Amino acid sequence: MAVTVDDKTVKDLSNNMAVTVDDKTVAELRNLADRLRIDSIRATNASKSGHPTSCASMAEIMSCLFFRVMKYKLSEPRDKSSDRFILSKGHAAPILYSAWAEAGLFPVEDLMNLRKLDSDLEGHPTPRLNFVDVATGSLGQGLSVACGMAYVGKHFDKASYRTYCLIGDGESAEGSIWEALHFAGHYRLDNLCAIFDINRLGQSEPTSLQHNMEVYRKRLEAFGFHAIVVDGHDVEELCKAFDEASSTLGKPTAILAKTYKGYKFPTISDELDWHGKPLGAKADEVIQAIEQQMQPGTSTGVPHIAEPVNDAPEVNIDDVRLSAPPAYKMGEMVATRLAYGTALAKLAEHNPRVIALDGDTKNSTYSDKIKKVSAERYIECFIAEQNLVGVAIGAGCRGRTIPYVSTFAAFFTRAFDQLRMGAISQTNITCVGSHAGVSIGEDGPSQMALEDLAMFRAIPGSTVFYPSDAVSCERAAELAGKTKGICFIRTSRPNTAVIYENEQAFSAGKGHVVRNHDEDDLVIVGAGVTLHEALKASDMLMESGIKAAVIDPFTIKPIDHDLLVKEATRCHGRVLTVEDHYSEGGLGEAVASTLAEQRNVIVKILAVREVPRSGPPEVLLEHFGIGAKAIAEAAKKLVAL
Repeated sequence: MAVTVDDKTVKDLSNNMAVTVDDKTVAELRNLADRLRIDSIRATNASKSGHPTSCASMAEIMSCLFFRVMKYKLSEPRDKSSDRFILSKGHAAPILYSAWAEAGLFPVEDLMNLRKLDSDLEGHPTPRLNFVDVATGSLGQGLSVACGMAYVGKHFDKASYRTYCLIGDGESAEGSIWEALHFAGHYRLDNLCAIFDINRLGQSEPTSLQHNMEVYRKRLEAFGFHAIVVDGHDVEELCKAFDEASSTLGKPTAILAKTYKGYKFPTISDELDWHGKPLGAKADEVIQAIEQQMQPGTSTGVPHIAEPVNDAPEVNIDDVRLSAPPAYKMGEMVATRLAYGTALAKLAEHNPRVIALDGDTKNSTYSDKIKKVSAERYIECFIAEQNLVGVAIGAGCRGRTIPYVSTFAAFFTRAFDQLRMGAISQTNITCVGSHAGVSIGEDGPSQMALEDLAMFRAIPGSTVFYPSDAVSCERAAELAGKTKGICFIRTSRPNTAVIYENEQAFSAGKGHVVRNHDEDDLVIVGAGVTLHEALKASDMLMESGIKAAVIDPFTIKPIDHDLLVKEATRCHGRVLTVEDHYSEGGLGEAVASTLAEQRNVIVKILAVREVPRSGPPEVLLEHFGIGAKAIAEAAKKLVAL
């Protein structure tokens, strides 16, 4: 799908660029840059906190981008056809707010509300603002999101809009930046422009490379970028670089801007110990010095903004459903990870905006099944899970796609910060983690997800599905695509029996009693593999004259409070939970939490309580106390209390 253009062609294209920027435009852009500086000083002084020096180093970049280069609509900042902009160095939020204010989106005076409780102009950008696509500020994440946006623009929307991402030099030490650079270079995202604000200074000391621009250039070129080194305070150089980027085919562009932190701030510029500090009593003096350098006679009104080409297609991401219902036989042995792949293909058949992303585990998670429907809708992100999640978040922005992201559940832990920021970003993605728990067997503890439920439960607004058979897994995949926020589907490696009829209805927050008797002595709550172990234990207990009901919660978050209260009350207040997960933060604690205010209820939690080891799955389940025999023994002790 990538355009193939050799390096000579790229060089010839850029050399043939006859770019001129008239003197009037240059003067206006310089003055606008200084207005952005002054706005940032005043806003951070008003809030008594913030990063004015970090804003000052990128003022000319922002001026050129917002008032000459980018095409966007003030009337609809997240318009589908507008250029995208991600401020990866989110601590420079004041200058982003200033750019939109100077463009005319809201009064410049509102900048004085920076960081106030009743203002959406927060310390770092969030999508509470209608001109922000994703939250940034946890450094190193913006470029992955931009890659997702650019990939969608190039391959799915096939539209004219471009994606720009501004990155700080300090955050370029993050590995996630280099994962994203590899992705962009590999897929030749020539509609992506990464701008590095290389101002030399970090928070507490100079950055490792400081102003070694040649090293930056060589590194970016090695990752497949067309790299352009510029004076980041020269608007004419910047304009030419952006024009060159827009005409470069076959590879993304990186503009490496040499800048100075606190530029134009007398006695502060390029000095340490000013990171994250408002100017305080120095503000008036600095503003006066900047104003004296501004060119008189240039326009002070709202600058002209270019309209985007309205060529991004209308899409529908709300109609998410399986193209055909589940089709299994009761008792058939099917792994839920395989059922997920089947469901993904059905969802893709019905809605052309369903896409799949994976980190080189597609033949284990079965996400590769989407390729039988549409190979183009599968995005291989390779073994780079932070970038995998970031690209998915970007792909889902502005409602352009319905992303399903899969890998081994254990490996999502590597991307927890991306998921955490995704929740702040109001993102809508579905993460599917396979190979959960000790039931994977011989691969051993490094591959066993035993923290994943706790991790995803902790994410604000998340929904956590834990299907126990193929039918419920297909429905979980369908429901997740309709559910706002971050969804997680935990799938299992072993084959398990189909226990639901194909017509069974499911919904988030509603569990199912899969076994009960008259006068049950206790209720066992299991999910995934342990639900089937609980059913076996129920059979064993019956031989001992103990009747045990069994509940499948279907979702761990939200958990079915009403069902659990009802069954706990009916079963004499005896509740036994069993999970292939560590005890902290999983199924047991979810059940205990929802029953915490019920009188006369005892919750006994069976879980993996130590770092496991390799072995056959059945042996490991019993060894770590979550197999059928262990469940039956725990049930007998609970009934005897």
